[in-house]
Amino acid sequence: MTPDQIGFVTLLRKEVKRFWSVLGQTVTAPVVTTMLYLLVFAQAMKDRASVYEGVSYTEFLVPGLVMMAVIQNAFANTSSSLIQSKVMGNIVFLQMAPLGPLQWFGAYVLAALLRAALVALTMLAVTLPFVPLPVTSPLALVAVFVLTGASLAVMGLIAGILAEKFDHIAAFTNFFVTPLSFLSGVFYSVHALPPLWYHASHFNPFFYMIDGFRYGFFGHADVPIWQSLAWCAGFFGVASAICLRMLVTGYKLKK
Repeated sequence: MTPDQIGFVTLLRKEVKRFWSVLGQTVTAPVVTTMLYLLVFAQAMKDRASVYEGVSYTEFLVPGLVMMAVIQNAFANTSSSLIQSKVMGNIVFLQMAPLGPLQWFGAYVLAALLRAALVALTMLAVTLPFVPLPVTSPLALVAVFVLTGASLAVMGLIAGILAEKFDHIAAFTNFFVTPLSFLSGVFYSVHALPPLWYHASHFNPFFYMIDGFRYGFFGHADVPIWQSLAWCAGFFGVASAICLRMLVTGYKLKK
């Protein structure tokens, strides 16, 4: 292998070991939180919320909760790792290693995707005995998952580059990731919203991520699947271009 390839594999292994060593934090905690959401909202809303024909509210809720966990964990994996390296000062060792911007980008994003996949599969395995879900479009399901996980991993990298302390990452999470997640149709169909909020939801990229993921299970959703895929791909493309530019120039990474 070339030095770049060795550096890529080493960084990827380091990132995977980082979240694997604390599985209670990275996997168990999101699963417990999701089960609590499922328990509370399924009981409180199952007879009040109107969703797709032939789909119960509990079935509707599970894919949204899984994707919300994917969004939050993919973002957290890259952002927390990078800001930790910056605060502790060991980022200098990464800068000295034979790693180009593409290797940095690929290793961080792939590790975040692996964590997101582990969380999603665990959550589906836990809920499957109680809420069996059909899978009508597996290609769309996988495509939306990969684009969503990669997009939020890239956003986490951008946040980690811009942040100078852990409080800045918390601000990104509290004022960007969490609000957009909760306002993306996780707990409701956007068709139940008043006209103003219905149209506003269509400017939220997280809405298309969750709606497209639901399409993979049920074969229908609030918007056509091509529209969800286009938004997910566009969001990933724009975020990746910004992130790679930052890595190439060393913005806020080089002292």
